[in-house]
Amino acid sequence: MERAGRLIGKLKLCAAPEDLARAAWPVAVGKRIAAHSAAVRLDGSCLVVEVEDAVWQGHLMGLRNQIVKRMEEVLGSALVGGLVFWPMLARRMPQREERSGRRADEADDIADAHMRRLYKVARRKATA
Repeated sequence: MERAGRLIGKLKLCAAPEDLARAAWPVAVGKRIAAHSAAVRLDGSCLVVEVEDAVWQGHLMGLRNQIVKRMEEVLGSALVGGLVFWPMLARRMPQREERSGRRADEADDIADAHMRRLYKVARRKATA
C-alpha cells in the first residue's frame, strides 16, 4: 500500500498546479516543519512559503534543495523548481474590551461647570 503523499502526484484530478503544490507541502516537509510554515502560492515554478520567523526562514533556506527534490518525489513531476521563504505577518489575537465601573460621559470633558450642566440639559431634551 502506497503512502498518501505518493498518491497526490499520481492522481489525475482537475486541480490547479498551485493547489497540488500546497497540498504536497506538508507531506514533503513533514509535520514538524509544516507546523511552522505554510505554502502560500505558486509563482511560475517557484513555491512561496510563509515561515513563522526569521530563524525558520534561515533553517529552511539551508534545506531548500532537499525540499525541492522531495516535492518532486511527492508530486511525481518537477512542478516546483524553487522555493522562496517569507516571514509570516504578525497576527493579532482577539482583544478583550476594557470596561470601567461607570460609563464615560463626554460632558465630563467640559471644564466649565455651568457649560457642562447646560450641555447635559440640552442633551437630555434632545433624546427625550
